[in-house]
Amino acid sequence: MRPTVLVATTSRWFPTARLAMALAKAGFTVKAICPSRHPLRKTGTAHETYTYHGLSPIASFANAIAAAKPDIVIPGDDLATQHFHEVYHRKIRTGKAGEAICALIERSLGSPESFAVVYARTRSMELAQEEGVRVPKTEVITNTDDLHKWVARTGLPTVLKADGSCGGVGVRIVHTMEEAERAFRALANPPLLARAAKRALINQDMTLVWPSLLRLRPTVNAQAFVPGHEATSTVACWKGSVLAALHLEVLSKTDSTGHATVLRLIEDAEMSAATEKMVRRLNLSGVHGFDFMREAQTGNAFLIEINPRATQVGHLALGPRRDLPAALYAAVSGEAVQATPTVTEKDTIALFPQEWIRDSASPFLRSAYHDVPWEAPKLVLACIRRCRQQNAWYFSRAGVGSLREFIALAHDCHAEGSHHAALIAKQSKS
Repeated sequence: MRPTVLVATTSRWFPTARLAMALAKAGFTVKAICPSRHPLRKTGTAHETYTYHGLSPIASFANAIAAAKPDIVIPGDDLATQHFHEVYHRKIRTGKAGEAICALIERSLGSPESFAVVYARTRSMELAQEEGVRVPKTEVITNTDDLHKWVARTGLPTVLKADGSCGGVGVRIVHTMEEAERAFRALANPPLLARAAKRALINQDMTLVWPSLLRLRPTVNAQAFVPGHEATSTVACWKGSVLAALHLEVLSKTDSTGHATVLRLIEDAEMSAATEKMVRRLNLSGVHGFDFMREAQTGNAFLIEINPRATQVGHLALGPRRDLPAALYAAVSGEAVQATPTVTEKDTIALFPQEWIRDSASPFLRSAYHDVPWEAPKLVLACIRRCRQQNAWYFSRAGVGSLREFIALAHDCHAEGSHHAALIAKQSKS
């Protein structure tokens, strides 16, 4: 009997749909909890889907676990991870009645001792330093006096980060004291209700709703600025051991603190060793991400952040020990890892729709491997339409192209472009 995975997401983040498809291809029976109209529902991958209700999130997750009876759960965003942690803490207080769900969450995410650490940026950097991992100096900043003392010691530019944030939303790189004070106030205050409502209505992303309603103030951390190039590692791990890993250099981003849109596959011994040490120290299981800065002058890799959930590249199959879903399936099922062909021989990958959103005329869309899920035309079309709808809200420049431009791109870039374009065009009329 194939093991069942419950993929969980609280927003309409497109990569979660890609991850669900990859997990199904690896052999899992996939079930999902997600907001209504999530692109995952367009894949035909999930055997069952449960609706995530942002105003009753913990009940949504607990009910989905009870209905799905999964062998493992995988969160697709930070808030989903927080919900699983909260389910764990509530169930453990019920004693024997909650033992099965607590065991499932521990098996899926790792030791409960790590739950608080992965969200506390300063504490996670302290643990990394104890393991001999290279990290920039990081401290909690509680007020503007702390901020002034920090800048006096470390200089400018510096980086301010709010705990519990993701996708660059709670990160500011500041170059002057005035800019630092303004950024600190913005990060330390609860989210504006209007902003939380807009994100909930447009993106079905409830991340900011409860912090806004409850006026929760996040912890703000200051981190020494490392001049260099960003890189990222995504790993599948099990009981403190890394099973498979992708190490990538970031070539293009949505903006200076946003998510990556183009990456290059690399080998970096320091990044690999750092992820293995942290996975072992925190006794992690599941899929996790680690962000680095590779110093420009030395090439040294500084760990700057831990992401306690699947990242946007977790679905990529790039050869032996670089196929996270296959490695995870083997760990859960007890079977040997099944060799899967790499999706591309190119080392540069343009993420869809991320790079297309950033610049529909980007040269990377033609020169790199453009990671479009051609096998799921309904998903591609839903994503294009969604991006066009959001463009009016979130993009000041005309970055997102038209459906006609995307179909032309399919013709230009792929041997089977005409077939792909025909499928998408057909779906657009249905």
